[in-house]
Amino acid sequence: LLLVYGIGGHLLCICLSIRALCLGGPLDSWHQLWGVFTGIRITCTVSSRFAHTVMSSKALNKENSSQEIFFEVELPKMAFITNFSMEIDGQVYVGEVKEKESAKEQYEKAVSSGKTAGLVKASGRKMEMFSVSVNIAAQSSVSFILIYEELLQRTLGSYEILIRVKVEQPVQEFQIEADIYEPQGIAFVEASATFLTNELIPLIEKTVTDTKAHISFSPTVEQQQKCPGCKGSLINGDFIIKYDVKRATSLGEVQAVNGYFVHFFSPPDLARVPKNVVYVIDTSGSMHGAKIEQTRESMVAILQDLHEEDHFGILLFERKISYWKDYLTKATKRNVSDAIDYVKKIQDSGSTNINSAILDAVSLLKKERKEKKVPERSMDMIFLLTDGMPNSGVTSPQLIQQNVFSAIGGIMSLFCLGFGNDVDYSFLDVMCRQNKGVARRIFEGSDAAIQLKGFYEEVSSPLLLEVDLRYSENTDFLTKTHYSQLFNGSEIVVAGQLKENDVENFSGKASVADWQTVYPEKGYIFGDFIERMWAYLTIQQQLENRLRGNIEAKALNLSLKYNFVTPLTSLVVTKPENENGADRSFIADKLTESRRKKIHHLFAAVDGDPHFMIELPDKNDALCFNINDKPGTIFSLVRDPKSGFVVNGQIISKKKVALDGNVNTYFGRFGITHQNLGVRLDVSIQDISVLYNDKQVKLLWSDATSLRDLNLVKNCSLTVTLRHSVKFRVIRHTKVWKRRHDHQDYLGFYTLDSQHLSASVHGLLGQFYRGVVFELTDLHPGEGQEKLDATMYVKGQRLNVTRHWQKDFNKDVKNGESIACWFVDNEGRGLIDGTASDYTVSDLFTAI
Repeated sequence: LLLVYGIGGHLLCICLSIRALCLGGPLDSWHQLWGVFTGIRITCTVSSRFAHTVMSSKALNKENSSQEIFFEVELPKMAFITNFSMEIDGQVYVGEVKEKESAKEQYEKAVSSGKTAGLVKASGRKMEMFSVSVNIAAQSSVSFILIYEELLQRTLGSYEILIRVKVEQPVQEFQIEADIYEPQGIAFVEASATFLTNELIPLIEKTVTDTKAHISFSPTVEQQQKCPGCKGSLINGDFIIKYDVKRATSLGEVQAVNGYFVHFFSPPDLARVPKNVVYVIDTSGSMHGAKIEQTRESMVAILQDLHEEDHFGILLFERKISYWKDYLTKATKRNVSDAIDYVKKIQDSGSTNINSAILDAVSLLKKERKEKKVPERSMDMIFLLTDGMPNSGVTSPQLIQQNVFSAIGGIMSLFCLGFGNDVDYSFLDVMCRQNKGVARRIFEGSDAAIQLKGFYEEVSSPLLLEVDLRYSENTDFLTKTHYSQLFNGSEIVVAGQLKENDVENFSGKASVADWQTVYPEKGYIFGDFIERMWAYLTIQQQLENRLRGNIEAKALNLSLKYNFVTPLTSLVVTKPENENGADRSFIADKLTESRRKKIHHLFAAVDGDPHFMIELPDKNDALCFNINDKPGTIFSLVRDPKSGFVVNGQIISKKKVALDGNVNTYFGRFGITHQNLGVRLDVSIQDISVLYNDKQVKLLWSDATSLRDLNLVKNCSLTVTLRHSVKFRVIRHTKVWKRRHDHQDYLGFYTLDSQHLSASVHGLLGQFYRGVVFELTDLHPGEGQEKLDATMYVKGQRLNVTRHWQKDFNKDVKNGESIACWFVDNEGRGLIDGTASDYTVSDLFTAI
């Protein structure tokens, strides 16, 4: 059962499943055994923008043998987990938040055993994954409860609760509820969903009063079905709640509970401040393809949103710097139109000189300010868009940060948009924080241009500059009170403690709401939420200081006191023993954006004679190379020492030797091992052998089997999912050359999901599972007809590459799909680590 939804202003995903790999008997018993989920409930209470979310679910194992249940949740990256518990047959297992160092021994034990469940890791644009698995006895049940908290951010004039729902099959008791309490007064509440039909619209229930709102969605099993009797569910899409509060006073709203206060500052009816902005755009070779197209598209929309009192400039950079104009231009309709014509012609080539680009932009703004060509009361801004590491000019990130900080000198703001996974986001993030700005990762995809424009809209309309909020002497332990700017549609939030709980002498002219007076019946909800909000804000801001090298013990102490899972703490959960008595605990560690694993969405495959293909959909590009050797040679394709997952492939030759004596070779046999799971597969062009716990079962390609973990399409393909580890496909080709009537059977290997393998994975394919960073320069026509040559910088090497076309049979097994790739000659030398001969092994099931 896969459920994906979001509470508290960000995406949230729950993936609940019962998985069992049953290989003890005949192969037709190798399948997925599903438990019955008897209840799914998500409740979110938003109290003054502070969201407290409780997610609970219950599953029943109806089978006559124990089964493994996986509980996986995607939660907002800015949220802190505060509690997790499991109840198994009446016994409760509760997580405990500890200092990271004190949990290190348990963590290393879990890692050494190959367990990844329980690690909070990056998984998407706004999300991080929480995962845990547990063995459940026959005819037993398990309940999961996860709680997290987060302060909602006001963006473009509203707070958003985004609930992404994906229910693959109807669920018995499914309920989502959101309660919003705002004593400041609710201005509006909107609720919608992308999957709504005429029958589902009435199921969205919304009750709104002056200060409270309740929204719920609870379809029955029948209402979830696509059609009567159908297994699939039509509840698939986004459920969205947007709201804002009333803003009656210019000094904002103050709310107090139990000696703590929070001040929301977003005065209405302020005039925007004119801006002077330089757009610094990376046009290096790595921007080739979709990224440069999306940059052009987003820049057109961004330029069209300029106001006539704004001034702007455009600077393009790769190794060299080029200007649209060497001065700032007023944003008249004519000038904007000319700039749009310019950005539509942007081309990509060369390397990446970030240092010179930013320093030139700073110099341009300083010159215009010195010559008084811009309004005195205006904001100077730089927007940097880049997708790669600095590899030209000054290349040290630390030195670039120092140079930029020194040049800006606190008189302008730097905003960075990091395009894709290859960018050093931590470098950009720290550099922006040092210079009164923020960074944002732009995820490659069809909506990248929308992301670019969306972030720009958030920070493109300044209302106030250098905001200092000062409070009376009866306050203490204040959170951040100085802000470089306040943007239209956003909000400044300050929290602190009141000495002796003195509300009356604190507020001044600001409006004050006391929660105990406004909602006396809700004291059990609101008793300490402002105190927790203060702790949340203090920790977040201390962590920002930590990024700049200022490490404070206060954040750790507060994390422990309020039971927050932060980058300084770990959640330790003791689990019931598995049948083998192993792995009694797991550790949940929060992953910050600066520690974000580079999850490169790529497909590594080998097929043909033999063509190695590394497809990178996020980069809209691919790399390829060929390796030939004597028939019988065995190559190490994948080896992961931590999990024991190994793939070796043996070369076979074409049945008929060509007249010129060249021998065409293919892969004719794969040996696949997963030591931790005790599984071994021997896949040849004749048959498939599965070995599990010393029991062996053989399948013929002429069979057809469709099970949860194994899908064999007759005479065609074998797809295998090794639980929470890896997913791959082996394709069997039967090719006939019509002119010579030659017949050849051979195999192709495609990696579909490798993100759960360890960072030490290697092999001819495995070394690319963690991504590959490269830059392309000097694109020019090649010697062959319609060929394109280029220079590639990769792994410290300079290679000459040529644009080729290769066949990818993953989606279309019969005909294949032609993909364009950069071909690396000489058996991939320079692209692969070492040489091809380094990857030969003596046996099909040898790990080294």
